[in-house]
Amino acid sequence: MSLASLKLPPTIWSALWLSEPTLSTRLVTVLWSIFALERLSALPGVRLALFTALRAVYRGLMKSDDKSRTPKDSHYARLRRAHRDTTGDASAQSGRPRPRVIAGDLPTDGLVRLYGLHTVRAALDNPARRIKRLMVTRNALARLELEEGAKLPFPVEMVEPRDIDRIVGSEAVHQGALLEAHPLKPKPLSALGDAQLVLVLDQVTDPHNVGAIMRSAVAFGAGALITTSRHSPAESGVLAKSASGALEHIDHIEVRNLADALGQLHDIGFQTIGLDSEGPAELEKTFAAERIALVLGAEGKGLRQKTRDTVTALARLDMPGAIRSLNVSNAAAIALYAAGRHLTTSSK
Repeated sequence: MSLASLKLPPTIWSALWLSEPTLSTRLVTVLWSIFALERLSALPGVRLALFTALRAVYRGLMKSDDKSRTPKDSHYARLRRAHRDTTGDASAQSGRPRPRVIAGDLPTDGLVRLYGLHTVRAALDNPARRIKRLMVTRNALARLELEEGAKLPFPVEMVEPRDIDRIVGSEAVHQGALLEAHPLKPKPLSALGDAQLVLVLDQVTDPHNVGAIMRSAVAFGAGALITTSRHSPAESGVLAKSASGALEHIDHIEVRNLADALGQLHDIGFQTIGLDSEGPAELEKTFAAERIALVLGAEGKGLRQKTRDTVTALARLDMPGAIRSLNVSNAAAIALYAAGRHLTTSSK
C-alpha cells in the first residue's frame, strides 16, 4: 500500500504549509487533515509525523489570532473606546471609526469657549462668570446635576456630541458640555490682599502648562497667579480644560513690568524666590519669610536675566536622579507643596 494510492485530499498539504489565508479556512483544513490522519493510521510512523505537523499548524493559528487581537485590546485602544463611550458618539457604538473633526472658527465677539465637565461646572458656580449660552448633551446635563428645562439666566441648547465636535474639534475632550462666556478680567497687583503664597510666571506661554499650574496653585492654597500682560496665554478652552476648574478659584493678576511687580512684592513683605535648576541652594533651605512668591520661567530659557537679578533668592529643587529638570508645571507643584509646609510650620 503506497501513500499515493490513498488519494489524500489536497487540503492536507495546505494545512501542513499554512497556505490558507483566513483562520476559518485553516480550521476547516485542519479538520480535513485529521480525517486523512485516520486513513493513514495503518502506516507505521506516518500518524506521528502528521500529528506533529498538525500541532505546529494549531500553534501557528493561535499565534496569528493573538497578533490580530493585540491592537484591539491594547491599553490605548481601551482608553479611546472608553472616551468614545463617555461622549456617546453613535459612530463609536456602531463600530465605525470616528472621523476627525477640525475645530470651527474662534468667537469674534470677545467670548471664550470653555468645555469639559469640571470646567463647565466651576464656571456655572462662579458668580463672577458672565455666561452667554450652554450647549450640553442629556448625559452631561445629568452629570452637571441640572434639570432639563430648568430656568437659567442664559440659553441652554440640548445637542449631540458631534455638534460640539464641530465647534471645538473632535480632539477636545469636551465630555458633552460647552459654554460660551465672557473671559474673566485680570486684576491689578493692588488686589492681592493678605495672601501668603503667590505664584509668578515669567513669560510661560504654553496654555497647557499655565492651566496645570493654576490647578496646582489652587490645590496648595496659593492666593494668586501673577503673569505679564505680554508673552502669556490668554484665557481659552485649552487653558481652562488643563486647569480643570481652577480658573474660577484663583485671582489672576496681570502686570506690565515683572521686575517692577517683584519690587512691589518686596515692599509688602514677600520673599521672592526664583526657581533655577542650577540655583545655589535647595528650595527648602531658602525660605526666610512669612509671605512667599515663587517665580518660574518658561521651559528651556528659564528666568530672564532681569528677573534673576530682581528676585530675593535663586533656589533649586533637590533632584538626586539622572534627570535634573522638570516640566514647569511639575516644578510648580513641588515648590508650592514645599512653600506651603514652610508657611504652616512658621505660623505655629
